[in-house]
Amino acid sequence: MTVADQTAEDDAVSGVEIQLEQVTKRYPGQKEPAVADFTMTVPAGKIVIFVGPSGCGKTTTMRMINRLIEPTSGRITIGGEDALSLNPDELRRKIGYAIQQAGLFPHFTVSQNIAVVPGLLGWDKKKIEDRVEEMMDLVGLDPAQFRDRYPRQLSGGQQQRVGVARALAADPPVLLMDEPFGAVDPITRGNLQDELLRLQTELRKTIVFVTHDFDEAVKLGDKIAVLGNSSTILQYDTPDAILANPADDTVAGFVGAGASLKQLTLLRVRDVEVKNEALTAGVDEQIADVREKLAKQRIPYVLVLDQRRRPVRWAHRRDLTAATSLATAGRPLGDVVSTQSTLQDALEAMLAEGGAVPVTGSRGEYVGTIDLDTVMNTIQQLRAEHGDES
Repeated sequence: MTVADQTAEDDAVSGVEIQLEQVTKRYPGQKEPAVADFTMTVPAGKIVIFVGPSGCGKTTTMRMINRLIEPTSGRITIGGEDALSLNPDELRRKIGYAIQQAGLFPHFTVSQNIAVVPGLLGWDKKKIEDRVEEMMDLVGLDPAQFRDRYPRQLSGGQQQRVGVARALAADPPVLLMDEPFGAVDPITRGNLQDELLRLQTELRKTIVFVTHDFDEAVKLGDKIAVLGNSSTILQYDTPDAILANPADDTVAGFVGAGASLKQLTLLRVRDVEVKNEALTAGVDEQIADVREKLAKQRIPYVLVLDQRRRPVRWAHRRDLTAATSLATAGRPLGDVVSTQSTLQDALEAMLAEGGAVPVTGSRGEYVGTIDLDTVMNTIQQLRAEHGDES
């Protein structure tokens, strides 16, 4: 990387460095501190994951950054500014916060929920409206469809997207995430993880993310802090370094068996060959034209794309015999993966779908398909490189 490239990369980072120095939290009546002498630097523009068993102090540590929990002692700086010297409310308005089950205000609409912090900061009405629309589009929710809905009218995954949009609405440099995807089903969870990684490539925030799921930590983290009792740092390193060389038996327990296969969570779909063998058709195309294309190419299926070129359905040629529109022909897609998805996500999606799955780009647009042969060849290469540890 040249000096110019490095400068451009640094300029693209909107996050700031966080430093915690000997941060301790003691609760009255408890012999041991909840957090003891915690010292760490969270790099600007990176995702750092706190992972550890329940009760180890990881959430307490994270909440001391925005002073939802006040530290007993120690020093916290955010972008070089002493967080403990600021008014707590002012501090929290500079830090996005996303939690499990979204924590949305039930009596507010989606747009009102997203507008909360900009409103507290005194933004004018037009600026807030524009920002709400921008954030909804960014997290993949059509403003026209979802703006006026209430949280109860949304799925769990949609609620979490609104929660992330609200946390980012005022463009804070730091985002804290406390097991934000823990309450949704596995497929939705994987999609939300992909969405977060996609957003991070655009926004480059500093993100501190708490989870008890090591696989999630490996997928999302630029660095992982494996924590023990009282938030003791057992190992703080990159995911690949922790997978290759766990610091001790406790960390090895988090890594678990099959470390070579866990390398699939380090590789993204963008790292392997995405094929362009599927026939695609816009949802408004004529049935007769699509049937002619299928016959000419001698393939059985067409992938139907919506007006924004997002994959929505698979249709077999026999489905087109009686169909009047591609909008209803065939079956809705059960699962897709994005270029941000891991190869483990892709493998799980293929097993669920029974074959190749569509791959989408940064805005959900179709870019190709990935098949089982591609993933299996990659697994064989990894096992050859690392030995059969599975």
